[in-house]
Amino acid sequence: QVHLVESGGGSGQAAGSLRLSCAVSGYRHDSYWMAWFRHAPGKEREGVAAININYGSTIYADSVKGRFTISRDSAKNTLYLQMNSLKPEDTAMYSCAAEGEVVVVGFEGYQYWGQGTQVTVSS
Repeated sequence: QVHLVESGGGSGQAAGSLRLSCAVSGYRHDSYWMAWFRHAPGKEREGVAAININYGSTIYADSVKGRFTISRDSAKNTLYLQMNSLKPEDTAMYSCAAEGEVVVVGFEGYQYWGQGTQVTVSS
């Protein structure tokens, strides 16, 4: 059973920073992608950043390039999202996701999801 549990959300000021964590357990694939998504009220869910766990390849949404960094600590089985230079438009529910039996392409095809953690950025 794969479990993803996010933490680290909260309130922040514009231009500030927050770091999200996603603890992973029960995952048995050797090479796979993990990603962060966000969903703001009235908007569609958006892929924010993704990383290939084995090779370290990353992709970012244009809206966060240069501000957010995705990384993973293999020893702790934890995925991170470092968010700098926060903007009010970054306010959303952030969820981590992991590739399953279906091969991921970009931000499509993720099978396993966490419950999410809320990030609110004030101006």
